[in-house]
Amino acid sequence: MVLHFRKATSVYKKTWPYVLLQFGIGVLFALLGVAYFGLALWLVYRFLWAGGGVSLLVVAVAMLAVLAVFAFVWRLIQRYVLYMVKAGHIAVIATAVETDTVPENQIRYGVEQVGENFFSASGLWVVDEVIDAVLRQLSRSVARFQQLLPVPVPRNIQVLFTLLERSITMAVSYLDNAILAYIFVDDTENTWRSARDGVVLYGKTWKLVLGSTIAIVFGMYALAFVLAMVLAPLAVALDFLPTTIEALSWLLVGGMVAVVHTGIVKPWVKTVVITTFLVEQRDHTPDSETMAWVEERSDRFAELVEKAENEEPIEEDHQESGGAPDPAAKIGD
Repeated sequence: MVLHFRKATSVYKKTWPYVLLQFGIGVLFALLGVAYFGLALWLVYRFLWAGGGVSLLVVAVAMLAVLAVFAFVWRLIQRYVLYMVKAGHIAVIATAVETDTVPENQIRYGVEQVGENFFSASGLWVVDEVIDAVLRQLSRSVARFQQLLPVPVPRNIQVLFTLLERSITMAVSYLDNAILAYIFVDDTENTWRSARDGVVLYGKTWKLVLGSTIAIVFGMYALAFVLAMVLAPLAVALDFLPTTIEALSWLLVGGMVAVVHTGIVKPWVKTVVITTFLVEQRDHTPDSETMAWVEERSDRFAELVEKAENEEPIEEDHQESGGAPDPAAKIGD
């Protein structure tokens, strides 16, 4: 596992253009978000506490409208910008892991790889949605620790089991990235077949891959705890400021934390998970026994197998879906 972490760190450094791109986008929209909500808070203060004469109900409706507009714009940004950036980064990571080199123009290479394999962000989401559903079902089947024990579990131990199960759920949000990375480096032209084989290979290596991912998730818990301790003195300092300025300050701090987490930490976690899976699967090949094992634990896997065997085109799949799916739903991973 230590070797995987070292290799992943090396790959992470090599793909800094994509990391910086994601970080830059995060900083830009965090600043816009702080300015947007800062203006909204100022207006609330102006009308409620500075003699504006507007009722609380009207202000509440106005704030809900502000949140709705911001959510709509952010969803569009996720759908048409961030999702493609994430997928392009996965493609570059996969290439770096397999060849120990990175393309000269990483951004263009990532966009081209996404286009060649999935045609569009919507096509990528169609495949990713099925992969994610299969992986979640698999994880639920292996995360029911309390049900496997023949005796009742003490309450304090139940807390640990619950924490572990939640960690597995969070870890799954990164595992579909590993399967997508396999699709980028697989020689098969049928994307659905690559996805199916990637899931089967995960079924053969899931203990180490999931275990290392859970270790990282626990590390993120620890990082969040440390960060909370670091911000505690700041909370005391900001408590002496006027209410409006204090609220704006916390918006700025929250935005900074979110940007660092999304733009720096999550890409590193993604790199470790992808590296671990791609390295571990090299010594394995998909087989019918593991395929049957996966199928017993996930009914959605049958859908993936059917699409692979029929060599179903990605484009045809979204035409049948009756409309473009929403890639923004996957951005949190």
